[in-house]
Amino acid sequence: MKLWDKGLPTDQKIDRFTVGNDRQLDMVIAKYDVQATLVHAKMLYKINLLSDKEISEIEKELNILGREIEKGVFVIEDRFEDIHSKIEYELTQRIGDAGKRIHTARSRNDQVLVAMHLYMKDELLQIKSLVNELSQNLLTHAETYKDVLLPGYTHMQIAMPSSFGLWFSAYAESFVDDLYFVNAALKVVDQNPLGSAAGYGSSFPIDREFTTRELGFETLKYNVVAAQMSRGKSEKSTAFAMSSVAATLSKLAMDVCLYMSQNFDFMSIPSEFTTGSSIMPHKKNPDVFELIRGKCNKIQALPYELNLLINNLPSGYHRDLQLLKEGIVPAIQDLKASLEMTMYALKNIKVNKNILDDDKYDYLFSVDTLNELVMQGMSFRDAYIKIGLDIENGQYTPEKNTKHSHSGSINNLCLNKIKKKLEEV
Repeated sequence: MKLWDKGLPTDQKIDRFTVGNDRQLDMVIAKYDVQATLVHAKMLYKINLLSDKEISEIEKELNILGREIEKGVFVIEDRFEDIHSKIEYELTQRIGDAGKRIHTARSRNDQVLVAMHLYMKDELLQIKSLVNELSQNLLTHAETYKDVLLPGYTHMQIAMPSSFGLWFSAYAESFVDDLYFVNAALKVVDQNPLGSAAGYGSSFPIDREFTTRELGFETLKYNVVAAQMSRGKSEKSTAFAMSSVAATLSKLAMDVCLYMSQNFDFMSIPSEFTTGSSIMPHKKNPDVFELIRGKCNKIQALPYELNLLINNLPSGYHRDLQLLKEGIVPAIQDLKASLEMTMYALKNIKVNKNILDDDKYDYLFSVDTLNELVMQGMSFRDAYIKIGLDIENGQYTPEKNTKHSHSGSINNLCLNKIKKKLEEV
């Protein structure tokens, strides 16, 4: 049941070790293998390697298989090595010799490559959409709470006045940077590797431009060796993009965990998004955001993991590359889930509008007071010394009306500008 099987028995232990958990992981690329197989068949028909009857039978059965996959009734039994061998077997069982012809001018290598490229392209577009939706929500919150002040921190010490408008929109604009990486990864995966076969092309007169158009790729990966070398590079590019999104999301989750604690009490989320303690009845733990933080920190390790896997491999195919799916597939699902849960949990967030009523936050405004003295003619250094002495002697009285007018400051958030950047990316 293996595409490379010559009829010789294979030791079961070797079989289990080499196959690993490919059968389970392959279910996520099943529909993409069907899609690519159909386009490959149409190309074989175009160059007269399949007859009218054969292409008709193949198209009909592949469409049926596609619907079975979509309904969740399609399975890869243990006797099959992967999705590719299962689909070829099903075609052969259902339509006979026409199914045996489907592997013409194709290798399992470029089957995996094209399926993974289609899969990652699809997933990156979904991640991009989720990041955009979350960022739009953050900008809406920023507008709603733009006048609610909260402490800014440096070195985990009270520093200068911030606001919820500034905090929410900071993450929205940070996600813009992450989307630059997502777009770059899309450029890498949106290249058609089909036709590279085992990495050195084919003596058949295949039409790679045709499959590129039919599969919706932006361009063709022309050099067949370069196409083979994109296995690993494409996953790593996707992982770097995901790690960038994950880093921002992890920082956001950390802030929420801090701000929800009783020591801060800046915000709260509905009780149904929290968990209790087995012994402490008062606890409302932010488990959702802790898990988002943990999952996103794991995702940030993925580029390093993939780099170690492929960094010293020469050109050509190596079985090490099979292990790429074990990292990238679960990470994609974790990132999408984390983005969805962040949106879900932040929808009903409540902010504390009276945070700065606490006297311990009075010193937040010391820089504003100092700057006011400079505006009145005092040198910065003298003003700095004066305010420092006033604080030390208990004579400092804050003015809590912020007057920050420059672009991107508390009183000039530039939300429309950030929204435009988001739309452009």
